Amino acid sequence: MPTDPKRTYARELAASHLARGDATGWFEELYRRAEGDSTKVPWADLRPNPNIVEWLEAHPIKGGGQTALVVGCGLGDDAEFLATLGFEVTAFDISPLAIDWCQRRFPNSRVRYEIGNLIAPAPHWRRACDFVLEAYTLQVLPQDLRTKAIAALAETVKPGGTLLVVCRGRNPEDPKGQMPWPLLRAELSDLERVGLSLAAFEEFWDRHDDPPVWRFRGQYTRPVA
Repeated sequence: MPTDPKRTYARELAASHLARGDATGWFEELYRRAEGDSTKVPWADLRPNPNIVEWLEAHPIKGGGQTALVVGCGLGDDAEFLATLGFEVTAFDISPLAIDWCQRRFPNSRVRYEIGNLIAPAPHWRRACDFVLEAYTLQVLPQDLRTKAIAALAETVKPGGTLLVVCRGRNPEDPKGQMPWPLLRAELSDLERVGLSLAAFEEFWDRHDDPPVWRFRGQYTRPVA
């Protein structure tokens, strides 16, 4: 299997930060070292994630002024796509440089870009969002932070709201792999233990990647009391 230099570099950068007890600081450093060159950012395709676009096209979840929250928004393409569907979108990233990059890419955007941390989400997001999108963020967090992030993620969904999670997946007998670490389905089941209900779950080969990647795509809702 060919080695992706960008991914190798990101893994090395993440490992160096983890070794000194900093699990998330490598994101800002990666954006800083990219110096405005998106080809140096492994997850920057400069287009909406096709696994999200396909799901939204197949489901009757439309904006109509509803609120949407995009977790770990990167360079903003998914957030901008949701805005075209009529959502009132807030998108956040832990990296101030990523947020600045989004604002420069989309100077006339209707999306509200904010610096934020999924582990300690802003109070005004608590149970406030009609649609929450989490794609590929949980998989770059180490296990101890991932558990906290899953609980915090659930708390952003309002009663009657929807959460869509897209991530790398693995079976219990599979190796843990390298960052981005694939999730077990049991880890996503924690979303149900903290108050959400599973509406639909898919396991599929993502052939938009080369080589294809095994992914999970889960839809969760918060019951209306």
